[in-house]
Amino acid sequence: MKQFTQAEQKRLAGEYAVDILISRGMIFSGMKIGLGTGSTAIQAVYRLAESLKADKLRNIQAVVTSFQTHMACEELGIPVFSLNSRNIGGVLDLTIDGADEIDPENRLIKGGGGALLREKIAAYNSKIFVILADESKLVPHLGSRFPLPVEIIEDARVPVIRALEHLGASCVIREGVKKAGPVITDNGNMILDCLWKTPVDAAALEQEINAVPGVAENGFFTRLRPLVFAARGDGSIEER
Repeated sequence: MKQFTQAEQKRLAGEYAVDILISRGMIFSGMKIGLGTGSTAIQAVYRLAESLKADKLRNIQAVVTSFQTHMACEELGIPVFSLNSRNIGGVLDLTIDGADEIDPENRLIKGGGGALLREKIAAYNSKIFVILADESKLVPHLGSRFPLPVEIIEDARVPVIRALEHLGASCVIREGVKKAGPVITDNGNMILDCLWKTPVDAAALEQEINAVPGVAENGFFTRLRPLVFAARGDGSIEER
């Protein structure tokens, strides 16, 4: 039996989710849709563009979560709006995105691509939240394998690290690739990557971390339960 690579699983998840959501009427012409960031979410963007070209959809109004997704939409002909625009009115019908970890209760860690603040704004202002993943993202608990991203104001770096260490985290500043120094987000902030040695209460920590002065946002997504489409190595799709 063919075993699908991680890249193939991402493509399968993106294509299947868009197709099935169109068939269920959850993605529809004229809708306001949030589009996430990263190598899995971009597969859904490609599939949406194909659906528009095939006239399965019309007049999609997209709100994007990063420069990466904005540029892809421009190239593919998907119109992009601000969440603040009159067309959108601050509320999205559905947001579709990827994740870095998904626990059995569909709580998430997101932000491996550095777009966690904009991703959370889109997700938490959507009527429906959809997550795409390959099977490697399904984990028994959050926070001790994939680092939790915490977007911070640079001037608060030292006190924020101290506060996170008090919460039991080990923190490192995310460094750029092919750029000297730290990663700077689309919002002009820095990112701390945080790990815990033992399983944590992600819902409690999402609130506690955001209460630290100087934290812009963290990558725990626990306040709403998304619809998850996870592709497996055998080519099957788990929906939960």
